[in-house]
Amino acid sequence: MRLSPGIPWVAATLLAVTALGASPTAAASTQATGASGHCARHQHLRVPAADHQESACLDDLTTTGLAGTAYTDMADQAGLTSVKTLKPSGVPGVQIDGYFPDSSSFNTTHGWNHDAQFVIRLPDDWNGGLVVAGAPGTRKQYASDTAISDHVLSLGYAYAATDKGNSTPNFYTDGRRPGDAVVEWNRRVTQLTRAARATVAQRYGKAPRRTYVTGISNGGYLTRWQLENHPELYDGGVDWEGTLWTADGPNMFTSLPTTVAHMRGEADDQDLYSAGFAHGSEFLWPYHATAYWGVTQKTYRAEFDPAYDAACPGPSAGSTVAEILAPCASDAAYDYASRPRAVHDAVKRVSLTGRIGRPMITLHGDLDTLLPKAADSDVYARMIDKAGRGALHRYYGIEGGTHVDGLYDTYPTALRPILPCHRSAFDALTAWVEDGVEPPADHDVARPAEGDVANSCPLNR
Repeated sequence: MRLSPGIPWVAATLLAVTALGASPTAAASTQATGASGHCARHQHLRVPAADHQESACLDDLTTTGLAGTAYTDMADQAGLTSVKTLKPSGVPGVQIDGYFPDSSSFNTTHGWNHDAQFVIRLPDDWNGGLVVAGAPGTRKQYASDTAISDHVLSLGYAYAATDKGNSTPNFYTDGRRPGDAVVEWNRRVTQLTRAARATVAQRYGKAPRRTYVTGISNGGYLTRWQLENHPELYDGGVDWEGTLWTADGPNMFTSLPTTVAHMRGEADDQDLYSAGFAHGSEFLWPYHATAYWGVTQKTYRAEFDPAYDAACPGPSAGSTVAEILAPCASDAAYDYASRPRAVHDAVKRVSLTGRIGRPMITLHGDLDTLLPKAADSDVYARMIDKAGRGALHRYYGIEGGTHVDGLYDTYPTALRPILPCHRSAFDALTAWVEDGVEPPADHDVARPAEGDVANSCPLNR
């Protein structure tokens, strides 16, 4: 099935054939035999606390070599990157796929029907570092392979990613209390980081010298949360348009209900601007109204406020793609400020404070039409400053950037991909941490009038 470049995370989950039939071990016969080098003993590597794992020696750990195999899932990456993205190749090494103990089974990848799945990649030519990522949206462990794994592997880093412990649009049904599913996301990233560090030490005979965390959207939120709550595990991180959660707002519930009202003709354009949506983003509104706004609002409302509308609890109320993506009428009037204290307490369980403990670079597109910059990263940057952690933070607004890079392929003259900016930001972060070279001060990165927009993004003013 061919997916459009801009298909959203939720539709990709619904429509893509992501349940890869072959397990990694079954697919290994077409890969390197493991007769030489470290591969001769890769079966002896053990991921601490894993319930199940399978390892393989591969000729190329990047998506250039893995596309079409059981070692990645290109369909689950749909829409996240531009088709014009240049990809590295030729990074041989060991890949370990597996899962930690979990009671839910949203993730059908490899036919395992088991959540808390992970991937760990260990390149032959290791530079001493490790990069950890949580999946964006409701995607799974391979979702960031093109966007993140490819680049860091090409630099010599080991890489690890998790499905966050639950996935698909019905993730909110995981857990017993409101907020449990998102609480698990944070726990799974912490769990994988510790396990991956130990696995790296087994493979190379020493622990990683540096460990970084990064991710897109929900993965950006996880980056923020980890650097606030477990700075001892990391040396720094790159936050790519992370989701903002605060107990009393702003958060998604203070902006998305306005989009539902706008879809129903109960709010005007000025109401969207007041909610934080950017002037100049209007050409993106129809697409987001069809594919993002309604389903995102009702999904997260079902996670944190399940009692609000029993007749429309979330995506599970629909039986077709159109019904699942459609908004609940009641969400047009959703007023987070007036909801019971218990709802705010549920959000508080996953809220951010701004008290990061390691260097972090934040990127956010000024045309983000799902998580508007003014209502998200602008606010979080002020939170970091208020918490007295501004010296650890750099914040770059990306002119022409939107929430998913795949939309650049549809609007090449109006948008720009954020991926090359992420690659530049990661390089700037490592230079900051390892060499003491401070990145440029906070500023907006202008969209270039010419050149290779899909693959170049200098962060200098």
